Amino acid sequence: MTDDEILAEFRAADALLQGHFLLSSGRHSEYYLQCARVLMDTSRAGRLAGALAAKLPRDLRQAIDIVVSPAMGGVIIGHEMGRALGKPAIFVERPTGTFELRRGFHIAAGAKVLMVEDVVTTGLSSREAIEAVSRAGGEVIAEAALVDRSAGQIDLGVPFYPLVAINFPTYAENELPPELAGTPAIKPGSRSVAA
Repeated sequence: MTDDEILAEFRAADALLQGHFLLSSGRHSEYYLQCARVLMDTSRAGRLAGALAAKLPRDLRQAIDIVVSPAMGGVIIGHEMGRALGKPAIFVERPTGTFELRRGFHIAAGAKVLMVEDVVTTGLSSREAIEAVSRAGGEVIAEAALVDRSAGQIDLGVPFYPLVAINFPTYAENELPPELAGTPAIKPGSRSVAA
């Protein structure tokens, strides 16, 4: 899929929102990608996961034992990536603030893991999820995401394969442009805002 085709999928799902948004990173943005909306159509989710899986090098695809994603945002695309790759897909969650495996999930010692996210902005969730996989005995060998919002600045310590890079400006609280400063921020994500 081309970048234009990918963005067309977001637009068709009304998943590209405009307003004043408070991101889970603590930064503000005029735009928000609601990946849950683009993934609610199972055919669309399958197409996007297939396109993302195709971006992974063949040797990497063959090395993956299991797909892991952080809850909540990564669960659907992680599951669809597992389907596209023919691999099991599980998720980590943070019931007490730290990612962990629950629900009877486990990772075999030394298992090669593909971490899958919906959107990566600062990489905080990804790094925390990668640490959880390490604690569980697995080895994250790469990360894939639907959207890279990091402006190419992200370093997760493993190869990173986004389906598309979308670089809307983000702002700290003290650097908001007037058009955002004058309107209340909406917090659309599933995670508490970073301090």
